[in-house]
Amino acid sequence: MGLPLMLVLRLLVPLLIVRWPFAGGVIAMLLDGADVIIIDVVGKGLFPGLEEAYFPRYHSIDKMLDMYYLSVMFWISLSWKEKIARNTSIMLFAWRTIGVILFEITQIRFFLFLAPNLFENFFLFYAAMRTFKPEWKVKTKKRMAIALVLLYIPKFGQEWILHVQQAAPWNWLKETFFPWLPR
Repeated sequence: MGLPLMLVLRLLVPLLIVRWPFAGGVIAMLLDGADVIIIDVVGKGLFPGLEEAYFPRYHSIDKMLDMYYLSVMFWISLSWKEKIARNTSIMLFAWRTIGVILFEITQIRFFLFLAPNLFENFFLFYAAMRTFKPEWKVKTKKRMAIALVLLYIPKFGQEWILHVQQAAPWNWLKETFFPWLPR
């Protein structure tokens, strides 16, 4: 039951982005980060054969679901009035898409590190700005570059840990907060 439930949630939740770009984006991002934990918590239920067949391939399924919600974000970003922000979103989304395609073709995780998901951080930054400080504008390429560097700092660490070191932070979360789950 965990995997089918997660698939339904991962397909429906990103639709919130259309109505509430910032809140919907945050919820979609958090769901992406917690999907493996939720699958473990809910456990196998109605479709154990389906889950056993697809869970070993969940990393690739996860990347496709990521690209789905990022595509919803991208679609929204195309309506942004500020040309610098819109063009930056196009560039960052295209770069991540190339990285994901190269990963899927080669299964070399380093491509995910070389093409980090900075688009997601940028989208949430800009959506937050439009939600909470609509009078603030990007205005210059220099201001955009500063914002991107600041957004990249935590993303670099996250991408390094997940895709180069191949750490599984959900295991720590599971052991710390859900010790009754099977290991």
